[in-house]
Amino acid sequence: MAALENSIRELRKQRGLTQEEFAVKIGVTRQTVIAIEKGGYVPSLELAYKIARVFNKHIEKIFTFAE
Repeated sequence: MAALENSIRELRKQRGLTQEEFAVKIGVTRQTVIAIEKGGYVPSLELAYKIARVFNKHIEKIFTFAE
């Protein structure tokens, strides 16, 4: 089964952002950030772009599709 993995938690911590601060920046709840970081929620393309902008990285550097 394929899965979408991400490095959001590591990137967020490198930037010194709490889950709440990050959630505000991307316009979601803290619970959504938790779910995304744990891989239990796949963000929409629009949300993925917002996340990429916060970290100033390409989406492919944050999300990887693993089989």
